[in-house]
Order: sequence, then structure tokens, then C-alpha cells
Amino acid sequence: MRKVVSLVAFLLAVELLALAQSERPLLLRHPTVSQTQIVFGFAGDLWSVARDGGDARRLTSGIGEESDPFFSPDGTQVAFTGEYDGNRDVYVVPAAGGVPRRLTYHPGADTVTGWTPDGRSITFTSTRASYYHFADQMYTVPAAGGFAVQVPLPIAEQPSYSPDATRIAYLPHPQWQPAWKRYRGGQTTPIWIANVSDSRVEKLPRENSNDFNPMWVGNTIYFLSDRNGPVSLFEPRT
Repeated sequence: MRKVVSLVAFLLAVELLALAQSERPLLLRHPTVSQTQIVFGFAGDLWSVARDGGDARRLTSGIGEESDPFFSPDGTQVAFTGEYDGNRDVYVVPAAGGVPRRLTYHPGADTVTGWTPDGRSITFTSTRASYYHFADQMYTVPAAGGFAVQVPLPIAEQPSYSPDATRIAYLPHPQWQPAWKRYRGGQTTPIWIANVSDSRVEKLPRENSNDFNPMWVGNTIYFLSDRNGPVSLFEPRT
């Protein structure tokens, strides 16, 4: 009788543990949003869900990790970083689902960072030709397939095109340990704006803060910064 009670108690504990785990928040990462969908990373795959809610469906299920999803400007395609065959490369998949298509084949690691505003090319960063192995450079590759083209900037982290594609907001150097909170050493990250036509640079005003993740909304650049303490959302003062 004691064994039966112990078994029932064990099964009940397992059931309660499973229920508790199912109610825990999930680690959903790298969301990208279109007019109708949200695509995000979870457990090494990409998932898609309607913006008004509902059940998420798996968008990718290949062997290897998929990350860094970005919707095309028209919302019909999703570019992402696929770590297949032991290497990180640029892939694109229809937003409605389908077989991912590989776009880069270089042995260097390529990380997707977005799209050009016209939706014809995907942007990515890579150290494939960098003189400094920690420092990424920026590239574009046609979404229809073709050769990658390097953007003429010596180092470019987290690049973001302006809507008219005439300027790029980016970080001019990497930070090898971004987990240090309130870091004020020599690797604090500024945001620069490069003119595409001549690579002329304008610097966003700052003292010695960590500014990162620049994103254009119209003619305004929004970014994250710890200049006032906790990381918060900022825009340049006019």
C-alpha cells in the first residue's frame, strides 16, 4: 500500500512540475514584425504567429540553428541566419512557409542584419575579409541570388539603412563583452551615420555611453543607450 501511495505521489509531482513548466515564460528572441505576422526565434528554430494572436507555427525545422529573422519590406519573405553544415550563412524563406534558400557560401560566418529599403537585397555582417577578426564589415546580397557586395566601411556593426537608402546608422567598432553593465571603458559603443555616396561620417552626440541597436523610423534614428543608467530607448535631440 505504501508503494502505491508513493507512486501516486510521484506521478502527481511529475504532473504538477510539467504544468508549472508549461506556465513559465518562454525565451522568445529576435522578433521581427510585418503588417500581419510576427516571426521569432525559439529553441533554435523560427516560429510565426499572427499579430492579433493565436497558435505559433514552426517556420523552419532544419538541422542546425536558425536566428536573426528579418521580414522583407513587403512582408512576403523572411531573411535569417542559418547555421547548417557547421557554418553561419544567409538564407531566405517565404513568410507563408516553404524551403529555405541559401544565399551565401563563404566559409566565414555571415549574420543577417536586415534588408535594403527596396527589398531587393539582404544586409549582413561578416569578418570574412576583415583585417581585425573581431570586427565585422557590412555586405549586401541579392535576395534573388548572386554575389555579395561589401559596403565601403572599414568596420560596421548593427547597420541600419535610412528609408531612402542614402545613409547607414551603425556602430563603428565591436564590443567583445557587452554583458558588462554600466561599462565605461575603451569599448563603449557610439553610433555613427555614414553617407552611402562617399562614406562621410556624422557622429551622434554622446559622452561615454553604450549606444546600440540603431533603427530608422522615417528620418529619426531610435536607439538603445545606458547614458542615464539603465538601458532605455532614445532618439537624437534636435
